Parts: sequence; structure tokens; C-alpha cells
Amino acid sequence: MKQLQIGGLVSFTTIDYPGKLAAVLFLVGCPFNCAYCSNSHLIPVGDGEYDPEKVFDWLKNRVGKLEGVVFSGGEALMQADATIEYMKRVKELGFSIGLHTNGFYPQILKQVSDIVDWIGIDFKTTREYYKDLTGLDIAYDKMIESIQYWVSTGKGIEVRITCDPRYVSKEDLLSVAKITSDMGVKNFAVQKYTPYHECECHQTTDADREQFFNDAELKQKIESLFDKVIWRNV
Repeated sequence: MKQLQIGGLVSFTTIDYPGKLAAVLFLVGCPFNCAYCSNSHLIPVGDGEYDPEKVFDWLKNRVGKLEGVVFSGGEALMQADATIEYMKRVKELGFSIGLHTNGFYPQILKQVSDIVDWIGIDFKTTREYYKDLTGLDIAYDKMIESIQYWVSTGKGIEVRITCDPRYVSKEDLLSVAKITSDMGVKNFAVQKYTPYHECECHQTTDADREQFFNDAELKQKIESLFDKVIWRNV
């Protein structure tokens, strides 16, 4: 079996897995090419920079010091069997397993449902703009299927949206929140867009990026839909 390709590692985090002290493994490869991607170097499929066996040995030494390990990317499920087998090995060390995913692989998500304890899933924008943002026609429906399935497991889930004003308006944000709430999700996160890669012909301003966080009425409407809403304005 092909080894897991790991392109990055965060040795300690308190924010990537709610309620857990965790490490994050960033896996290589993603089917999307999102305009605002902060890890665009991980999009191409290729060799990782970290030896997975050395990372595993390092994780062994973190038993009792960390509570969880998050598999992120790229898109962690794109490596399919390699990801599943590595998750199993990490789980056997006693760690809780978290997953950051764009939801494009619902069938693989079903395969890891007995291993993964919590997921954070990206709801990029409304159906109308999903292809423009991700580059793929079927991405929206795959993401919806993934959320619906994971909610049915009863396990922890956070749905998050990054508010790139080129692809998300305040009305779109509220629409996404309502759709998410209607699916039974209890935890929602609104994330500020950071302009890593903007072309000169399509730039945003500070005001554009802040508008989602400065509208008290909008915030109240969204917060009324969920048990918990996180506003990541950083």
C-alpha cells in the first residue's frame, strides 16, 4: 500500500480540534482549486515532505501529552486507503481523531466513520457560486451529502464558511447558515477571509472582509439558528 503523503505538521494546537489539545497533519492533494486557499502548495498530488513513519514515532512520544490528532490538507480523504490505514494506527495509540474536510468524498467519509470522532467541514458558498470557487460542478452536492451523513452518526461536527466577499454576500452567508441548521448541525463557524491570492482585477478591501462581522442584526439571526457560533475574525 502506498505510504501516506504528509505535506505539513503542526505539533500543538488548541483551536483545530474543539476541546482537545491536538496535533495537525496536513496531507498532500486536493480536488479543489479554491481562490482563497491558504495551503495551495498542498493541492498538487505528489510526495510529502515528512516521513510518515517518523511522524508516527513522534506521535508515540506525544501519547499522554496530546489528546487528539487532526487530519487536514489539502483534502485528507483524497489519499483514501493510505489515510484510512494511518488513521487506524493513530487511533490505536489512544488519540481522538479529528478530520478537516471539504466534503467531496462522502463514500470515504462513511468508511472512516468508526475511526473519526469529530469533523470540521467547509461549506464554501451557495450552490450558485460553488463551481466558480472550487472549480468543480459536483462539489456542492457531495458536500451536502457528507454533512447529512455525518449528522446521522451523532458524532461531533462543525460546519464552517470562509467569507470571501468575491463569492459570499451577507445574504449568502445567512442562506448557508439556514441550510446548515435545517440539516441538524448545532455548531457553526464564520471565518474571515484572508487575501492570500488576489488578482489585481478582482481585489477586496478591509471593509469588504469585515462586513460579515460588523452587522449585529446578521449575527443575531445566525446565532439564533445554532447552539454555538464561532466568529473567527482573525
